Amino acid sequence: MSAVAVVSTGPTPDTRQRLIDAAIALFIRHSFAGTSLQMIADELGFTKAAIYHHFRTREQLLTAILEPIIEKVSEIVADAEQQRGVHARAERMINGYARLAVESPMLVSVLASDPSVHTVLKSNREWTQIISRQMTLLAEVHPGPEGFMRAQFVFAGIAGSADPKREADDDWLHGQLVDAGRRALGLRTPRRTS
Repeated sequence: MSAVAVVSTGPTPDTRQRLIDAAIALFIRHSFAGTSLQMIADELGFTKAAIYHHFRTREQLLTAILEPIIEKVSEIVADAEQQRGVHARAERMINGYARLAVESPMLVSVLASDPSVHTVLKSNREWTQIISRQMTLLAEVHPGPEGFMRAQFVFAGIAGSADPKREADDDWLHGQLVDAGRRALGLRTPRRTS
């Protein structure tokens, strides 16, 4: 009689999540526009039919990727909008967005830096409004074109600097991103209360 040992390496992600993870990695490498469903299938060793079981189009897959991150951005925006004063709102927005970038750097990168993703974002009115509100929270610090330019710079800088392959501690990186965002907007570092 022989015994067969079964070794479990922990839970395996479900197929839908594996598709999402592979798509994110490919979108970062090749952009959304440069990634086909066939490429995603090949990456996972699936057939295209297996993908169609979960997502009929690349846009549906992208929507599944973006919905959770847009929901988090919406929560950060709503929280920031509750603050009193332009600087307090901008401070809260920078803090929240930097934390999101540290926690989900690949998702924030896809959201912020892929022009083909921006096209999909613009086709969803609710998402467009959230992004507009987010921009306004930072742009208000310097009314006019300068404020908008600075806001874009801060969001792109944070998204591009939250490298998932970093060796830095999350709290340190968050602090650096917030500090850089403050400097770009000309905000003072809040006083610490003892």
